[in-house]
Amino acid sequence: MTSSSAGIPQPSAVGSIDADALRQAVTESFDATVEQLKELVAIPGIAWPSFDPAPLNASADAVAGLVRASGFEDVRILRCDKEDGTPGGPAVVARRPAVAGKPTILLYAHHDVQPTGDLALWETEPFTAVERDGRLYGRGAADDKAGILAHVAAYSAVNRVLGEELGLGVTYFFEGEEEAGSPTFRAFLEAHQELLRSDVIVVADSSNWKVGIPALTTSLRGLVDGTIEVKVLDHAVHSGMFGGPVLDAPTLLARLIATLHDDEGSVAIEGLLGRDDVAVDLTEEEYRADASVLDGVKLAGTGTIASRLWTKPALSIIGFDAPAVDVASNTLLPRARAKFSLRLAPGQDPAEAMEAVRRHVESHAPFGAEVVFTPGETGSAFSTDTTSAAASMAMWALGEAWGVPAVETGIGGSIPFIADLTELYPDVQILVTGVEDPDSRAHSANESLHLGDFRNAIIAEALLLARLNAEGLA
Repeated sequence: MTSSSAGIPQPSAVGSIDADALRQAVTESFDATVEQLKELVAIPGIAWPSFDPAPLNASADAVAGLVRASGFEDVRILRCDKEDGTPGGPAVVARRPAVAGKPTILLYAHHDVQPTGDLALWETEPFTAVERDGRLYGRGAADDKAGILAHVAAYSAVNRVLGEELGLGVTYFFEGEEEAGSPTFRAFLEAHQELLRSDVIVVADSSNWKVGIPALTTSLRGLVDGTIEVKVLDHAVHSGMFGGPVLDAPTLLARLIATLHDDEGSVAIEGLLGRDDVAVDLTEEEYRADASVLDGVKLAGTGTIASRLWTKPALSIIGFDAPAVDVASNTLLPRARAKFSLRLAPGQDPAEAMEAVRRHVESHAPFGAEVVFTPGETGSAFSTDTTSAAASMAMWALGEAWGVPAVETGIGGSIPFIADLTELYPDVQILVTGVEDPDSRAHSANESLHLGDFRNAIIAEALLLARLNAEGLA
């Protein structure tokens, strides 16, 4: 097999690991693993406050059952209250303590899922998993119930192969509110800090480079959001009687929004970091296909496609308050409001980025309009220490499982709770992996999982667990 990275020990250097036996153990149980995944997909556990919590609780119960069946005795369903006093989503936590001298690895995924959206866009029933052309379709099939099964199946394979030789400590942390923004995550960590303490954390909620090519996610962008409101009149007035000398609020807000990008489409807010030093890149054709860009639409920004996705800021307007076209009247609107979402390059301080947006919008008030800036949520970016022992082992394991070199990639999205993990556990080595690929369509209609890559992801994690058990982190 091909080594995934120069300088990482070849199989002869890890001869205490029976890779063939691990691969066989995963393969023999893979059909059963897929059936377990199908059963989880059938449970519509959505953590949003507007949805019935009963399916979410049923999802936690089902995950806890899978964990117990894999050999864990200490299995708990835990939750913390939100700030308003309502209960947070149910998390499944299970522990197998390490023997003396062995490290502990925490395996994270989440069992809650996104709402289905418009059912007319789905080609199959969202909560009935369907196999077609080597993929498994269904809400949560990729994001992130497959992450849970990857952890459980990998541990089960290692446990069967190693038996009493397995001294590695293993903790499962399967969150139940990630898709709702993890509102109690920090409180949960603080309440159970010792229970979740570990030496390595694997967050299985990311994507591979493409089908057939594994990746370790080594950077995530941060995030700030908020609202920008423009006020121009005390109240609405007749557009025919008063229109001309004053511009309406939606028009002025549009002019203000236009200042957020330069003529090339790059973010034009002073004080934001960005760089163009990624190790791999997408072609424009690949990006257009993956993002479904319409013919004739020019791509925005400068530099490589990958840097625009991973290591440069990206700003979007994700909401706009204005009357709907069907109920619009001939009036000059006195105020208009928009919500922005700004992705931050690794290394960018979120508080400084928020202040940079404030300075920009307040200094670009069009025609003297009153601008009200309201900050929203923030989340820090993340960068992996690729020189760590855990990262080197992960790259090796991915390459061994797929039979091709693994690549280091970034992700344009954010996982804000990783900042909480790094703050509360400053010495932990965090690995961000996943089972998705560019065709998975997480959060969208027709979400799916490539079953071949799913099997390889389980094999890779089994190899990682076995090597951590054999060598530790020395």
